[in-house]
Amino acid sequence: MTSQVMHSQVHGNDPWGFAITSIALLIKRQRLIRVHINWQTETATMTHLVASLYLLGSFLHTFTQCTAQASEFQLEGDYLIGGLFDIHQASGPVYHDRPEGTDCSSKPFIMSSYLRFQLMRFTVEEINNSTSLLPNVSLGYEIFDHCSGTQSFPGIFKLISVNGLTQHWGEPQKNPSTVSKVIAVVGPFSSTDTLTVAPLFMVDLIPMVSYGAASSALSEKLKFPSFLRTVHSNKDIIAVIVNIILHFNWRWVAFLNSDDDFGKDGLELFIKRIKDTEICLAYTKELNHNTNYSIMFKQMEALRVHIMVVFAPKMTSEALIESAIELNITNKVWIAGDTWSLNKRLAKEKGIQNIGTVLGVSQPVVTIPGFSDFIFSSKSQTPCENAEQQMFCNQVCNCSGLSSKDVSAMDPSFSFPVYSAVYAIAHALHNVLQCGAGRCDDNITIYPHMVLAELKKSNFTLLNRSIQFNENGDPKYGSYSIVYWNQSGEAEEIGFHKFYEGVLFFINNTKIRWYKNKVPTSLCSPECHVGHVKRQNGIHKCCFTCEICPNGTYINSTEDPYKCIDCKETEWSTEGSTSCSLRLVEYIPFTDSGAILTMIGACTLVGLALATSVLFAINYNTPVVRSAGGPMCFLILGSLSLCSFSIFFYFGKPTIPFCILRFLPFSLFYAVCLACFVVRSFQIVCIFKIAAKFPKLYSWWMKYHGQWLVITVAFVTQALILLVGYFYGHPKPNNETIWYPDKIILGCEINLKCSSGPVILLVFLSSLCFIFSYMGKDLPKNYNEAKAITFCLLLLILTWIMFATECMIYRGKYIQTSNALAVLSSLYSFLLWYFLPKCYVIIFQPHKNTQQYFQGLIQSYTKTISQ
Repeated sequence: MTSQVMHSQVHGNDPWGFAITSIALLIKRQRLIRVHINWQTETATMTHLVASLYLLGSFLHTFTQCTAQASEFQLEGDYLIGGLFDIHQASGPVYHDRPEGTDCSSKPFIMSSYLRFQLMRFTVEEINNSTSLLPNVSLGYEIFDHCSGTQSFPGIFKLISVNGLTQHWGEPQKNPSTVSKVIAVVGPFSSTDTLTVAPLFMVDLIPMVSYGAASSALSEKLKFPSFLRTVHSNKDIIAVIVNIILHFNWRWVAFLNSDDDFGKDGLELFIKRIKDTEICLAYTKELNHNTNYSIMFKQMEALRVHIMVVFAPKMTSEALIESAIELNITNKVWIAGDTWSLNKRLAKEKGIQNIGTVLGVSQPVVTIPGFSDFIFSSKSQTPCENAEQQMFCNQVCNCSGLSSKDVSAMDPSFSFPVYSAVYAIAHALHNVLQCGAGRCDDNITIYPHMVLAELKKSNFTLLNRSIQFNENGDPKYGSYSIVYWNQSGEAEEIGFHKFYEGVLFFINNTKIRWYKNKVPTSLCSPECHVGHVKRQNGIHKCCFTCEICPNGTYINSTEDPYKCIDCKETEWSTEGSTSCSLRLVEYIPFTDSGAILTMIGACTLVGLALATSVLFAINYNTPVVRSAGGPMCFLILGSLSLCSFSIFFYFGKPTIPFCILRFLPFSLFYAVCLACFVVRSFQIVCIFKIAAKFPKLYSWWMKYHGQWLVITVAFVTQALILLVGYFYGHPKPNNETIWYPDKIILGCEINLKCSSGPVILLVFLSSLCFIFSYMGKDLPKNYNEAKAITFCLLLLILTWIMFATECMIYRGKYIQTSNALAVLSSLYSFLLWYFLPKCYVIIFQPHKNTQQYFQGLIQSYTKTISQ
């Protein structure tokens, strides 16, 4: 007979088992007697013990035809562990007209809870059998059937009382008889029951080690300082469920939870967990005894929800699935929580395959050595009728008809958490008693809070699994299995989720046989095509319409599928892009053929201006030079040469100095040039028309050198305007990105407000020049400089109209060349059409370059006017 079997008979069925167990316990204690006891005394003592037990066995042998069974709910020991197991379930609300407790034995029987109840008994007796853990110390238990969270309090008060009285903490109790033997409590299973009774244990810091209560509220140490658990909290199991949903790319899901603390906590955690994901909660429902499943399923069908997360206790989940089978609900995916994912009866229910595919998250199934033998031996005896005596309220099972086969076939969920909870308490007690070298210090008075302190430090290995608690009293390590209900009605493991230094998550998709032979989809709206942005419809982000992203934008679906992101200024994209491309940067380099020709034209202009200046200097005193303006000609030619300096800065990569020098020389010196022509055209009109009619004005003009005064004023005004304008907003490099989406045209940006002053002055001077020159259109044919100026101005105006038109229809890189050519044309218009004819007369018609010839023209014109 094994040691487990021997201990299972303590106060139990078999009198021989009782006798043998007593021998085993006495020998275990006898081995630990202090070494100074004489070995002869030890031998004599053992002889008397064996003889006494032999007589006791002979006496009990007469009663072997009917075994008297003691309560399975109690076991005496040096220290007691309380146990709260919902062997029966008070399923519905009960109303009383007077205060009364609940007789749990009359309620529906829960086989899986009975399995866990037996596992606690087995674990205690296994520890008592150990020579390394708690040597010479025996553990006992006081277990209660906790079938109701609100009406099963007699057992709770029994656990927290001593001799029928509750102790109020003050000075530590010196009398051992006033110290409770209950050092810790295992249970309860459900979150609601735990939240109800926990405050009673928290007052005296009695350790509660739950094997099933997963509510995240229990992690709050300020409210539950002496609560620990050997299962992960709802926060962890919800994380696993969300990972499953994300793994299969499901977006439109329903969450069905029980109408209790456990279910409501799961729903709250689920909503928080999916907040930053693509998952949308399409439908939620709290399940209870009054739920109309027909209406519920119709509502979900209307929403086209195919993924159901069922977060509820076993009995609630069974009612839901059985209703789904009865109502012929098909083609759904059911994700089960750890409370019912290993439900053996439901997995083999007729019609279960029709409802769709069932996936689940479960506690790892751990085979506990010796437990099957314990169950077999405890159920192999035939007890006498009415032999089981109820020792206290709710300490009776009414389950004598169960066979060992029935118990072994039960749902094994939460078996290891019960096993590890009892061992954690035993290890804590072992440390408090300072056990070592085969014995423990029995002179130490044990208080529950001392056990609690050691429980928090737990660090041991049990069946190759590390048992440790974090600061919240939750398991520090552990794992969940991911299961699939296969065609044989078995919960087949297809993956895992491990909690270690880093989370490890894995699912073997090939093991799943989907109801459609492929992974089902669950979407409110079909996914958008590449390059399309989602525009949310309503409150759910999973319901949307798709719009293509326009040019210059792109979409990064992994970061934000609801927003088209603008490309950088240096990038571009076509419609419906998922990324941006670098723009092609364009400008006119100095090596460009057009730039070279334009610069050659500018150099030629300077050369021609220089040659004209030399020719005019040689013929300075001739009538042609005098009539052209005399010394003013050199100022005009010099200004035209300085204006050409701007042309060289229209090419190359723009910089701030380049942009300033592109406009400054032309604006400043062309104003001087125009001022000279204004004065010159005015003088021509004055000589032939105004002098005769307004002699005093002519006299004043000649006396005070009015022409130089006007030119100086124009120059100084333009210089000041440019200085002030450039101070507030000088030209600077600009990237043209609007006209061409795939290119960046490098150019110079002009501040219109700051640059409008110089332009206005140039337009004003041009207008005056045109007015005065037009007034002299009927002057002598061979002495008509006014007509030449008018023609130059018309060319100037035509040039800039053409350039402005081009700017309206073209903004490419060659606009810079066009601008340079417009400037060059403006310069050549005066050089060629004003100075070139005079050079021709000087060189090829010297007879017209005489004083007599010009006087003859003047006299002829004077006679014409007088007539």
